[in-house]
Formats: sequence, structure tokens, C-alpha cells
Amino acid sequence: MHIPLLQDILILLGFSVVIVFLLQRAKLPSILGFLITGVIIGPYGLSLVKAVEEVEIISEIGVILLLFVIGMELSIKKLASMKKTVFIGGSLQVGVTVLIAGSCYYFLGNTWNESVFIGFLFSLSSTAIVLKVFQDRNEMSTLHGRNALAVLIFQDIIVVPMMLFTPIIAGESTNVTASILTLLLKSVVVIVITILSARYVVPKLMYAIAKTNNKELFLLTTITICFAVAFLTSQAGLSLALGAFMAGLIISESEYSHQATSIILPFRELFISFFFISVGMLLDLDFFIHHVGVIMLLVLVVLIVKSSITALAIAVLKYPSRTVLITGLSLFQVGEFAFILSKVGIEYNLLSAETNQYFLAVSIVTMLLTPFVIIFSENISDRFLNSKIAKALASNSKENTEDVNANVEIDLSNHLVIIGFGINGSNLAKASQFSNIPYVVIEFNAETVKREKANGIPILYGDATQPHMLETVNLSKARSVVVAISDAEATRTIIRNIRDISHSVYLVVRTRYVKEIPDLIAYGADDVIPEEFETSIEIFSRVLHDFLVPENDISEFIERIRADNYGIFNSKKKLPNTFTSNKIPNINITCLRVNIDSGRIIGKTLQELNIRKKYGINILAIERKDDVIEHIEPNEKLYQNDRLYVSGRQEAIEEFHRILN
Repeated sequence: MHIPLLQDILILLGFSVVIVFLLQRAKLPSILGFLITGVIIGPYGLSLVKAVEEVEIISEIGVILLLFVIGMELSIKKLASMKKTVFIGGSLQVGVTVLIAGSCYYFLGNTWNESVFIGFLFSLSSTAIVLKVFQDRNEMSTLHGRNALAVLIFQDIIVVPMMLFTPIIAGESTNVTASILTLLLKSVVVIVITILSARYVVPKLMYAIAKTNNKELFLLTTITICFAVAFLTSQAGLSLALGAFMAGLIISESEYSHQATSIILPFRELFISFFFISVGMLLDLDFFIHHVGVIMLLVLVVLIVKSSITALAIAVLKYPSRTVLITGLSLFQVGEFAFILSKVGIEYNLLSAETNQYFLAVSIVTMLLTPFVIIFSENISDRFLNSKIAKALASNSKENTEDVNANVEIDLSNHLVIIGFGINGSNLAKASQFSNIPYVVIEFNAETVKREKANGIPILYGDATQPHMLETVNLSKARSVVVAISDAEATRTIIRNIRDISHSVYLVVRTRYVKEIPDLIAYGADDVIPEEFETSIEIFSRVLHDFLVPENDISEFIERIRADNYGIFNSKKKLPNTFTSNKIPNINITCLRVNIDSGRIIGKTLQELNIRKKYGINILAIERKDDVIEHIEPNEKLYQNDRLYVSGRQEAIEEFHRILN
């Protein structure tokens, strides 16, 4: 039996496999491959696919699943943790974009309702592409990654009211007030049903299904809930998208949301590929070629204007300039939900065929450019911040930064500077407090600074990529600096700036991957600690402990593994770490603890041990409990847990360290 649609799907999937494979070799997102596939095989390209309408119907399933997964991933707790950026930053970005884009379209001689709708379209960005690029670049945990996510969340939420509001501005209702009230009433009913279902119905249903331990039944139930709620909202006069989103929210409040998301994701990826391919099919290549000049000019205008609006929305929340610029550049494109919304506009005659082609061309080009703009956004922002305009603006904002840091006194020397107050930074601060080490923190999350300053932490608000901030914390007089942030590019900039100020300060850098060690060492880091490697050490050491492997064997194995993995990158990596004088390079100073309990060391006098002659080191001081013995006599005895401050050659210190342990 011949099925025409099967041939079209085969062509569609075959082309997408080849194109996506080539893009993956270039480390570009798969979504770009789907868009290019649609342009090539669509009716305006090679016309290889005949069943365009059937492909669009399949793509609608992808949209439903996309909104369903977004709903499941959006819990009330997640929204609450980013509420400021989501609702303040998001509403400013969408509102100002609608106002500016709509006003421009209106002054070109179009009606107000068409202008508002155009504003709706251009206010939306691409959740799929932006988050995919950030995930591939390991930037989701950075400030600009979290800010972009927050704004995209607001856009994903606001697109549903936009869909519901479109028929009203199109004049489909003679009584606008009644239509708005009806819309609000329907929305309230849907919200009430969602809350009741999320609290009382779905958790019990999902629990009963989960008890069967039947994966197929769990999958069927999840998909049934998705399409059932979408169908009911559609029958009530609302959109399928709203129903899918609400269905996701219903499941998100249950303890089974993670499992539901994991089983839906493969289906979503498949159907979403159809959606982006169908979008590519809509682009008229002849129209694009004949109007390429105007289209590229519009793309440039969209990039500048939309990036500026997004940057302004983030700047209002008092984030650092670099974060503001990178976030703005990341969200300049027109996104996938705008395509869904455009179909509603065409249905209600708010979008003409010519305007729709301009919209499609600009949207697809901005999507194709997004990965490249994000990749170069750090360089663009750094160059802008070093320009005369940026420096003039920075001088005006310096007073505000000084006000934030007014109560922090920086009069330190021989201290520790901690850059970044995440988990690593906060734990290091606790260790410094416990050990009475003077320290100061630089953090560019204003909320974190405000909270921790109230707790008595010596923390400054500022961007450590700016040399002024490093000078503020007396970095030239610091003993050590620890860079504990997630942004790889910012880390490299900070290292360069630190080395411009001081070549002698001991610089420890935290990174995520072992492969980044050589570059960071080359930039000037003394030690680089990769999280993935240290996590693996912690895992196998705990497993070995569970199998009752001797402690000494575990320690020896850990040192051997570290030597193998770190040594090839950094020949300076040795144990124990020491303080080295620049003026006397062969003399190293460190602190060692007397750990063993044997007659070889414990209870013996320094004269009996003859440490200087045997090991070639000098004991400068002994710390015993709360006392520090600075004047060392030959008859001074060593006891367990004494802390010895010693000096000597690195090799001699290491040999004596092995004796003590």
C-alpha cells in the first residue's frame, strides 16, 4: 500500500539528518538545521515535499508538546526564585518592545490593531535556540544565562494571553468590554481547574498509575492528560497552546513531573523538528532574494533595537554592565512562538501576505544568526565597555556602586580575595572565618551582596572583570586570590587583569572541565581546580572507603591520579602547597601538622631530631593549641597536632611532610 505522506516524511527526515549532522560538526544547534532543511525542501525551494499541510498538522503536535514540557518545567517555586527578573525584567522587555515596534509600524501608515499585533510578534525571542546554545556552552548557571531564562519564561507565559487577546484587537467582537470580561472569566475558570487538578486530582491519579510500575501506562496517561486539557480549552474557545501549558503546570506540582518530562522529551524533539522544518518551508526564496537589502536592514534594526530594550530591562534590576549587554545580545532574535502567533494573526487578517513574508524572513535570519551573536557577545560587550561612551556612562554609575559598598572597609594586606559567592565562594569564606584569615569578597549579584552584607560578610558589589574593582580590594597587597565563578570568558578576563596588577599573588581558579586547565594556566593561574575531576575523586574515594580500603592506600591513589591528570598541565602542582618568596625563590614557607603518634617524632626534642641537618629545613614557629612559640629552643619537644611553620627547599619540605604523615 502506497502512503504519499510516508515518502514526504522520509525526504524530510533524510535531509534533516544530513544537514543537522554537518551543523553538529560545526558545533551549531540542530534547530538551525531544521530551518535550513525546510527552506531547501519546501515549496519555494526544491519542492520535494508535496504534503505541506499534513506536515504543518504534525508540527502543531510539536507545539502542543513544547508548551506541555515548558509547563512541566515551570514550577511555582522556580518562578518565585526568579520573580524579579521574570516579572519586572520580562514585562519591561515585552512591553517596551511592543510599544516601539508597534509605534514604528503605525507611523508607516498601518492601523493600530495591526501595529499592536506586530509589536506582539517582535517582542518574542527563541526559547529553544537560546537555551540550547547556553547549554552547549555551559552558561546556564551564569548571570546572563539565568537572566535570559527568566525573560524567556515571561515570554512563554505572556504568549498565551497574546493569543487570546488577538481576536479582540482584530475586531471580531462588537462588544470589546464583554469580550474581555468573557476572556477573563474563562481564564479564571481554567486557572481554578488547574489549581484543583494539580492539588487533588492528578497527584492521586499519577500515584495510582506509578504503583503499577508500567512505563507504557505512565506514558499514555501523561500524553492523555496533555491532549485532554488542550482539547477542553480549545472547546471552551481558548487556544490549544493554553491547554497544553496548563496541563504541564498541573503535572509540574506532582512528584512525578521529572519522570513525565523525561518520557515526553524524545517525542517533543521529534515533533518540534517538524515544526521548525515547516517554518522553513514558509519562506519564499524568490521574495527573499528580491528584497534581501530591506530584509537585512530590518534584521540589523531588530538586532540593535531589541538588544537595547532587553539590556535596558536587565539594567533596571542593577545587574553589572557586562551581564546586561550579553543578555541583551542573546535575546535579539524573533522566536518560535511568534510563528505560532503569526498564524492567529493571518486568520484574523492582522497580517498581510507581504508583511508575513518580511516577518518570516527577518525571523529566520535572526534565528540563524543567534548562535554566532551569542558566541561573540562577550567580545562585543568587552569592546563596548572599553569604549569612550561606556566609560562616560560608567563614571556616572560609579557613585551608585560606591553607595552600595559604603559600609565595607577595605584596609587589608596579606589577605584573601574571593571572586564569586556561590557554593565554592561561600564555603571558602566560612573556612577563612574559621581559620581567622582576613578576606574580602567581590560579587555582582546585588541581592546576594545585600543579604550577605547583613550577615556580616565583607562583600563588595561589583564586576571583577573591571580592573577598578580589583584595585578597590587592595589586590596588589593580597596574599591569595580565588576565582570561583561559572563564566569561562569572564574568568579569563579576570586572570589577565589580576596579572596586570600583581605577578606574585597566588591565584587559584575554579573551572568545570579538565580540558580548560592549559588555557587558564597560560593566562596566569597558579592552580586550576576542575569540578568534574574533583567530583570523580570524591566519588571513587567514598566507594573505596565503603570497601574498607586502607586510608593510606586511598590517599596514595588520589595523589597518583591527581599527579597524572594535573601534572601534564601544570608542573607546579605539588603537595604540600607553599608560600614562595619572589626575592628568595629557593626558600619556601609552609605549615605542616604533626599527625603521627609514634616514638619517632612525638616527645622528641628538636636537638634529638636534628631536623635541620637531616631534612634541610628550619622550624620558624610552633603553634600548639592557642599558643604560638616563636622563639624556638633546641630542647623544645614536638607533640601530636602541633602545627609547624617551616622553611626550606620544596623537595625538603615534601620529604619532611611524608615523615610527619
